[in-house]
Amino acid sequence: MNLHAKLREREAQGRPLRVGVIGAGKFAAMYLAQAPRTPGVHVAAIADLSPTGARANLERVGWKAESYAAGSIDAALKERRTHLSEDWEALVAHPAIDIVIEATGNPIAAIEHALAAFRNRKHVIMVTVEADAVCGPLLAKKAEEAGVVYSLAYGDQPAIICELVDWARAAGFPVVAAGRGHKWLPHFAQSTPETVWEHYGLTPEQARVGGLNPKMFNSFLDGSKPAIECTAVCNATGLTPAPEGLSYPSAAIDALPTIMRPRSEGGCLHHKGQVEVVSSLERNGEPIPYDIRFGIWVVFEGESEYIRRCFTEYGVRTDPSGRYACMYKRWHLIGLEVGISVASVGLRGEATGRPTGFLADTVASAKRDLRAGEMLDGEGGYTVVGRLMPAQDSLRLGALPLGLAYQGRLLNSVRAGAPVLWTDVAFDASSRAVALRREMETAFAMPRQRAA
Repeated sequence: MNLHAKLREREAQGRPLRVGVIGAGKFAAMYLAQAPRTPGVHVAAIADLSPTGARANLERVGWKAESYAAGSIDAALKERRTHLSEDWEALVAHPAIDIVIEATGNPIAAIEHALAAFRNRKHVIMVTVEADAVCGPLLAKKAEEAGVVYSLAYGDQPAIICELVDWARAAGFPVVAAGRGHKWLPHFAQSTPETVWEHYGLTPEQARVGGLNPKMFNSFLDGSKPAIECTAVCNATGLTPAPEGLSYPSAAIDALPTIMRPRSEGGCLHHKGQVEVVSSLERNGEPIPYDIRFGIWVVFEGESEYIRRCFTEYGVRTDPSGRYACMYKRWHLIGLEVGISVASVGLRGEATGRPTGFLADTVASAKRDLRAGEMLDGEGGYTVVGRLMPAQDSLRLGALPLGLAYQGRLLNSVRAGAPVLWTDVAFDASSRAVALRREMETAFAMPRQRAA
């Protein structure tokens, strides 16, 4: 509750937190819109493969041209400006940078960036949650070994779900379930970049004029991004998925305590301590009033008659038994909120969510019948969709993580709905991301998983 005061102290002392940003796309642009308004923080450097595009985004969010330059990082620090270039390696190597925000959206590149940052003793705020889903538990371990912090990005849904889970547990409430909202119907799982806009209610021309990326938006729609984000939540909180993955029950906010109960009590949960995603649509496509499409929630339990009576006295919405209650945020502000991570990591040395174990995985599942010889096109594309499953099941199957399902040629045909396996794909065994994932599978596998 005192982050702002501590930031003001750093500003008054002339010792701002010095931040480097890799990737200046939509998420980073939202953070960069807020950074100049935050005391005690200096965005010292930005690295992007397209400096021209980065400049356009800086202009779009209100930065003046004189506030950034292509000179040296040293000059930018001296003048309290921002160094802008393509050179991410110089950014992570510079001794003055305290915190690296990885916001490329490319999991293979993000893993390389994080490892380099650790080698240079930089804290990392991982916006590219796909990288966290691939090997976040091992990245967190390597950060700890390097004496730095690895953190999920506040403002994105995984970190703020982690915050709500931590709030409930710190207050003494057992967490029954937690998750996010989503606009979902079952056939969205087969959506492609060609069909995404009709489901969103836009024409292709409207999307083109708005500069919207159909593959990226399709990854939200088809369930890949919700699965990835729930993987991050599970691995950070200890919550676990149902064996069948996400079921997307339809529910209004006030119905969450009733829906998010164990099946034995009339709810939808396979077990207590589960992660789930709630649909803002009824199965017939009708919108649900007072939905939580853009928000996050936690359902917790009042274990005594006295606590349940308190729920009633203070107007808390519960299930009919009065035992289960809910806390939520109806919206999240994405990159506009990532300054909370910067402050928490830089001032307290505390992550806003970090993996502590390998409990869940997002694997690539065939959207349609795939033939040997086809190339996989990754998240939001035409070939595969992300499916959440317990990590134990993923390891037993030898399933390919969705974040590595890019440009791999299929060696075997895969039927629609089936997981793609490591043995189905010709992958680059020299890839650092592949090697790290394989290392994590060995490091975090339970004894009986290794024997399988």
